[in-house]
Amino acid sequence: MSDTVFRRMSGWIPSVVREAGELKLMLGAGADANHEPRTFTFPIGEAHLAVIREDLARHLLLWSAVLPLCDAAGTRGGLDEDAATALLDPILLAAPADVDALFQRIPWDRSRLIAHGADTGLLERGQVYEAMRAATETSNEKRAQEYRANRRRALRGTVLGPLDTAILRYTGQYLHGATVPRRMPDAVDDSLLPAVMRVIATAEQACAGMRIGRDPRRGNRATDRRDWHRLETTVQAAVRRAHPELADDAVRTVSFLMCSEAADRSRNTPMEDDEEAAGHRADVGGSARKTALSFTDDKGVEKKWRQDGPRGAAAEFWDFVGDRSAADNEVFTIEDEKMGEGIQLHFYADSVARITTLREGEGRSDPEYRVEYTLVDGISGYRSLVNSFVRGGCAALEPHGPWMSDVTEFERARRRRDTR
Repeated sequence: MSDTVFRRMSGWIPSVVREAGELKLMLGAGADANHEPRTFTFPIGEAHLAVIREDLARHLLLWSAVLPLCDAAGTRGGLDEDAATALLDPILLAAPADVDALFQRIPWDRSRLIAHGADTGLLERGQVYEAMRAATETSNEKRAQEYRANRRRALRGTVLGPLDTAILRYTGQYLHGATVPRRMPDAVDDSLLPAVMRVIATAEQACAGMRIGRDPRRGNRATDRRDWHRLETTVQAAVRRAHPELADDAVRTVSFLMCSEAADRSRNTPMEDDEEAAGHRADVGGSARKTALSFTDDKGVEKKWRQDGPRGAAAEFWDFVGDRSAADNEVFTIEDEKMGEGIQLHFYADSVARITTLREGEGRSDPEYRVEYTLVDGISGYRSLVNSFVRGGCAALEPHGPWMSDVTEFERARRRRDTR
């Protein structure tokens, strides 16, 4: 059982408690194996309590120095109390110059001090005690995040100008480069917003009419990496040409924004419309030669399609692939049992086999098939093959060759492609 002796307004700043008559500093830091917050305590004296009550700066400095010890305890270990108590006198009772010297020798949590108002310039120069003269009891986590972001850029040798910074704020990527970008004009200073919008307009004009199609091989909402790279390269080239003064970080965030928006449009487009946008004629109604098809995967799961259904064969097939495709399920077949022909897609090898029945099996004899192989260039190549087969069967696949019936010859061709 513990009684609180002193607590500041901010709940996260360490408090002083009394346990079994002994004064202790108590702080929360890290999490246990169940992701619950951990609490640590270690003993302090009356003189330490007096300084903690009266001197916010020293209180925060002590917190900053103890946090690395809590991190070292991990999810199960105990706090090194000897190391923690050894920090008390040098931080709470020593002269300012000695405090600065101590912080040159020990690990400490810089972000905690910055969030509570520390002067970053003085911190960088090693004047830790002086940097805390403007310390505040309330924290500003965004301030610490901005410091960390700028520090990471500095380590990469990146220097941002005002327009670079404004563009990153516009896309919401100033603090976290991995954040999905979005348009946030309210985050930009009014004086810089027109310049930001000119850069955005350059990017929009460069990729007008371009799209990022879906790639069902990686799931129903996955998009084509090649399309993404093509759009990204186009936008970056245009922006760099029109605005050569921009830093790479700003150029990249603009291209990321354009790619993300194009990908979202594709994910939210019905598969039939996606096929049309990709330049593949829809195979619905009476225009399709195929009237019934069977789709199967490498696990033996089967799905039937008929022409009188509400959706086209290609759209149904790619939905089937998106639902079923996985690292151990990369072979999919479309078969027209009535016509005795089909195609088998090998996603793991970027290849397709077209299969034609030459002779039906009779009695004890097995049927005879002609199997021919060709290489495929990405998901767009697969889409073209599937649409051609749906419209005209194996005969319509001839322009997508060369088709090779010799397996050895095909393997040589595949190896040659893979070594380029």
